[in-house]
Amino acid sequence: MGTKYPIILLFILFISFTTAFFTESYVQDSDRFKDEVEALSEKYQQVDWKKGGVVFTGSSSIRMWKTLEKDFPKSNIINTGFGGSQTHHLIKYLDQLVLEFEPKKIFIYEGDNDINAGKPVRQILEEFFEIMARVTAVVPDAQFYFISAKPSPSRWAKKGQYELFNEQLKKFTMNHFNANFIDIWTPMLAKDGKPKPELFLKDNLHMNKKGYAIWKKAVKPYLE
Repeated sequence: MGTKYPIILLFILFISFTTAFFTESYVQDSDRFKDEVEALSEKYQQVDWKKGGVVFTGSSSIRMWKTLEKDFPKSNIINTGFGGSQTHHLIKYLDQLVLEFEPKKIFIYEGDNDINAGKPVRQILEEFFEIMARVTAVVPDAQFYFISAKPSPSRWAKKGQYELFNEQLKKFTMNHFNANFIDIWTPMLAKDGKPKPELFLKDNLHMNKKGYAIWKKAVKPYLE
């Protein structure tokens, strides 16, 4: 009995230290997008937009969709994509990136960086649910459109994790009347089941015009 309690005490101290470390790291990680988010807020203070429109948000694949507004000129679109964000970053800045605009339609691309960072699928979906709950508290009839993870050549080693995420995300949307799943994984694959290299920039992660043309086609039915 004498040696048991010191071991338990050491375990408790280890858990406490680890929790504190990751909590501090989480805060620092989230703060790295502060300036970018503030710049987005300032940008849309200078632009004429109306509440009840459409917000596209999420990570760099949304941020780099430079032709988004031109692709859908009849829709009142606000693009608040930012950095290499993960779902918990979107939660932190949800007021500035989504709630401020009170949109009726929210298109979200998150999960790609989360999976690459090793975040469990269950946690990502729980964070999606939190986003939906916070938005519907302000806009009860809001509709959510979750864009599946894309098949990036640079992250193909994690194909299994991405396929599991997309599968679970689709099931998640089927269990919520105000959620929709947009599959961009399948149309970005070649006949051999691998990503089409011609859709990507040199980094094999971000897309070129051909890649976004596929996204445009996938998203279009939900904006008309």
